Amino acid sequence: MNLDTINNLDFEDVGSWPKPVKIASGVLLFVLIIAAGWWFHHRHQQEQLEMVIAKEQELRQTFEFKQRKAANLVALREQLEEIKQSFGDLLKRLPDKTEVAGLLVDISQQGLGAGLEFELFKPGKETESEFYVELPIKIRVAGDYHSFGQFVSGVADLPRIVTQHNIKIFKDKRGKDSEPRLIMESIAKTYRYMDESDGEAIEEVAAK
Repeated sequence: MNLDTINNLDFEDVGSWPKPVKIASGVLLFVLIIAAGWWFHHRHQQEQLEMVIAKEQELRQTFEFKQRKAANLVALREQLEEIKQSFGDLLKRLPDKTEVAGLLVDISQQGLGAGLEFELFKPGKETESEFYVELPIKIRVAGDYHSFGQFVSGVADLPRIVTQHNIKIFKDKRGKDSEPRLIMESIAKTYRYMDESDGEAIEEVAAK
């Protein structure tokens, strides 16, 4: 079989082709069918396999993340209990409404004990926060630096929470012939529980 024989093949009369040409054509047709089957079928399966592999990696990462969280669950629960305990201890340091008057007396006694002269001790208007009520107190006292320090330290050591804000110390002259004296002005803030009607709000914050 030569090239002229192949060129003279009649495609409308395949039965008249030489036997070697028929065999070669059959093999070529078989190869084309196999190639077409792979392209339209196996190639799609390959894409699905790649998607499954990517999904497996994603699931593996999710599993490892949840596994680490589960391993730390006991420690997180212990930490939560510690936070609740600390939060409860802080709440115990907040007086209720009936104790505020006594706390104001304690603050003024700290000043008198330090040898200060009170010129102003004026509780302001209460403001409500998320679970407590804040009471500001304007304070103006006369004395010296040592007495001021003793007063501030004594207030900080009170069993109830009292914070000092906007502290100003300056010299003041009461009369024309008098000696200058030191004045300290500040705003002390103390805090108390909300009323019992607001107890649910306190419990909700504590749960958070």
